[in-house]
Amino acid sequence: MPHRDSRPPKLLDQVRARCRVKHYSLRTERSYAAWIRRYILYHGKRHPRDMGKKEVEAFLSHLAVDRSVAASTQNQALGAILFLYRDVLGIELPWLDDVVRAKRPARIPEVLSRQEVGALFAHLEGQNWLLAGLLYGSGLRLMEAVRLRIKDVDFDYRQIVVRDGKGGRERVVPVPARLVEPLQAQIDSVATIHAGDRDAGYGRVYMPFALAQKYPNAAGEPAWQYVFPSKRLSRDPRSGETGRHHVNEKGLQRAVKAALGKAGIRKKASCHTLRHSFATHLLEGGSDIRTVQELLGHQHVQTTMIYTHVLQRGGQGVVSPLDWL
Repeated sequence: MPHRDSRPPKLLDQVRARCRVKHYSLRTERSYAAWIRRYILYHGKRHPRDMGKKEVEAFLSHLAVDRSVAASTQNQALGAILFLYRDVLGIELPWLDDVVRAKRPARIPEVLSRQEVGALFAHLEGQNWLLAGLLYGSGLRLMEAVRLRIKDVDFDYRQIVVRDGKGGRERVVPVPARLVEPLQAQIDSVATIHAGDRDAGYGRVYMPFALAQKYPNAAGEPAWQYVFPSKRLSRDPRSGETGRHHVNEKGLQRAVKAALGKAGIRKKASCHTLRHSFATHLLEGGSDIRTVQELLGHQHVQTTMIYTHVLQRGGQGVVSPLDWL
């Protein structure tokens, strides 16, 4: 009887291991594993080696028709399945180009007016106010804000270096003058928390794999701590080490939703709407489209151009013929 350790790891364990080799985030790892599991269960637990184009398209069709998922969700599922075949199983996919990908509808983003942003912020306070201020004032994405590290905030040049943004791109964004003092106070409070954690035998923060190997002592240094740490210590599911992770983004999402209601704003808005509003208001103020592209971290200027459509829609774009009468 073979030794238990000689058995090959289960498929989903192989998926997780491959994600870690490629330094994917824990969020991506969990998402890929979940989609691959759903794909296998949908086809009666058949091994992916025994399936191909027909089964992939059937699963994607099921998501679109039976589950009514958005195009972006369907494409996320396809990305996970392709990762399984290419990176985990090492199977070439000659039929890849023939798989129909869902096309995301071109929608003009929802944007708040300056008055609405002011009304929203009037119903936020403390850490949530500061986080929302970074979304609207610096154009950060939600996860970029909660994952911000102390070392990436430069008060002398009043800027933030956004690392590992969408697509792995780095960029520099401004720190609004109104946020300098509260952001400094937030970082000072983190230093106190970190000192207490170190005294208690903790104080090490999560580090991306490559950096953890290159700088083994950096995880315990103040500069690498999160600007917005969690209130509780937690165990890293990968390393097993106990430390203090960043705050959960859902807290800010709930606070913004509640503030929208209290402010009487009936638009379909969210945390990401603040980033849309940042871009639109910069263009309204005369900022160059290329500058806004760099601040948002868009690879192509066409992506940023969508905000020019926001400025041109409705009453700002044309004069209604009814007003000619």
